[in-house]
Amino acid sequence: MTGATGYVGGRLVPRLLADGHRVRCLVRSPEKLRDVPWRDQVEVARGDLLDADAVRAACDGADVLFYLVHSLQQKGFNDLDRRSASIAAREAERAGISRIVYLGGVHPASGELSEHLRSRAEVGEIRLGSLVGCRALPRLGLRWHGAQNPRRSLAR
Repeated sequence: MTGATGYVGGRLVPRLLADGHRVRCLVRSPEKLRDVPWRDQVEVARGDLLDADAVRAACDGADVLFYLVHSLQQKGFNDLDRRSASIAAREAERAGISRIVYLGGVHPASGELSEHLRSRAEVGEIRLGSLVGCRALPRLGLRWHGAQNPRRSLAR
């Protein structure tokens, strides 16, 4: 599991544990997991996704790699995302991982994308190009409800 200290990963880990899965979390800062209630139920591997040796060690013996990270907060994030996605794909393949689960971003089928969404789309393409099993969800036709009826609440 990458991204265990983030919003999605931090909520997915306890669900995986509840379903009986063993979970290993690759994190740069293990102390960020100190106060989560499931900390003692997971294996924590310290490492960075740009360090192929750390990624290889974290992938060893795993069946699935949850890739739930994004480098948006760092300068040059698109290059960091590309490099870390490529390293993770290569090391997952070497470790015999059967599937990579990646949470990308929703973006329009056409038109100019922001640098952030271009980076997310590129990482998704790296995931799909990997020899490790990966499935992309079909593009969904999403529409912001408020654009059509801004005074109507979505909470109804």
